[in-house]
Amino acid sequence: MTAASPAIPAAPAAKPSLAGSTRAELDAALAGLGVPAGARKMRTEQLWGWLYRRGATGFGDMLNLGRDLRGALGETFTLDRPQIVAEQVSADGTRKWLLRLAPTGPLDKGAEVECVYIPESDRGTLCVSSQVGCTLNCSFCHTGTQKLVRNLTSREIVAQVLVARDRLGDFPGSERPTDGLVPSGEGVRAVSNVVFMGMGEPLYNYDSVRDALSVLTDGDGLALSRRRVTVSTSGVVPAMGPLGAETGASLAVSLHATRDALRDQLVPLNRRHPIKELLDACRAYPGASNARRITFEYVMLKGVNDSIAEARELVRLLAGVPAKINLIPFNPWPGTAYECSDWETIEAFSDVVFRAGYASPVRTPRGRDILAACGQLKSETEKMRARARMMLEESLAAGQD
Repeated sequence: MTAASPAIPAAPAAKPSLAGSTRAELDAALAGLGVPAGARKMRTEQLWGWLYRRGATGFGDMLNLGRDLRGALGETFTLDRPQIVAEQVSADGTRKWLLRLAPTGPLDKGAEVECVYIPESDRGTLCVSSQVGCTLNCSFCHTGTQKLVRNLTSREIVAQVLVARDRLGDFPGSERPTDGLVPSGEGVRAVSNVVFMGMGEPLYNYDSVRDALSVLTDGDGLALSRRRVTVSTSGVVPAMGPLGAETGASLAVSLHATRDALRDQLVPLNRRHPIKELLDACRAYPGASNARRITFEYVMLKGVNDSIAEARELVRLLAGVPAKINLIPFNPWPGTAYECSDWETIEAFSDVVFRAGYASPVRTPRGRDILAACGQLKSETEKMRARARMMLEESLAAGQD
């Protein structure tokens, strides 16, 4: 079952939005309005609280700020979020939002990204994007077929979380959806976990991801636990150590193969940072321990990487790494050449890994019916443009016959 809501109009983007700002950005905005240096720290903290504890969408309610300052903020900035172009709700409760970002210049009509919300009985996980498109071209991933347009700013990353919390009633005084598909109960947050597993390679946008993490995990704001924020990488080795040292985020690695020759095909980045180099970086990842294991993602591709021999090799490769292995049934998408491994094969693979002492959960596919599952994200406008190009090419070809 798929439910779609109409597009929600966005305010004109003539003024920049402060939604998603870091403390340094708020301080700079106040400085630009002439707020004296001695007062900016207090004013920054007040804005911070309104933005991230209360979910403010305008300056008018910020009564602990003077009227003149509220007026100046309103004349110069907004607190607008990205526009929700479409919202889809899967039969299993997964929600996918297509978001249009504010234009970055006169020729920019507003890039689009997708983010996905996955509810469980006791938690809710938001999968955010870090780039518009992707540059990695992983052969099994639908998102990888969309060319990289640009990196997201840290504000645009954080704003995805604000959109989700707005829509899911996760700020004080707001109401949860009544469809029963969002966790509820006293003290239960709708968005309790965030994973950087949407569109893009997070570590190719390191500075923005690092700054976004500082906002998401700030105890005086959105206050997400660092243990509940996970950054996934396909193996950008040079940025892995700094990520752990500077952010304390949990790490997930898209592995998917145990041999360089195969991983070169599935994850072309492997040609630059092969498996041994990647696993050495995992062993050295700051903060990794049996209490904070690195998650290795392994998509199960029929007849490609799912043999018992490869399961045994996976166990051998991960020796000495505090690891959890997520086995991901392949999620099909239009035009793919791959198939999902048979369930019996996945179970046999999992048994080998489990007997070696590793947790090896098989990730339940979520949101397949709305193309919201792992590896399926690709902005709707990109798909429509591709279909339009195909129709045009077919029309031109027909005219030449």
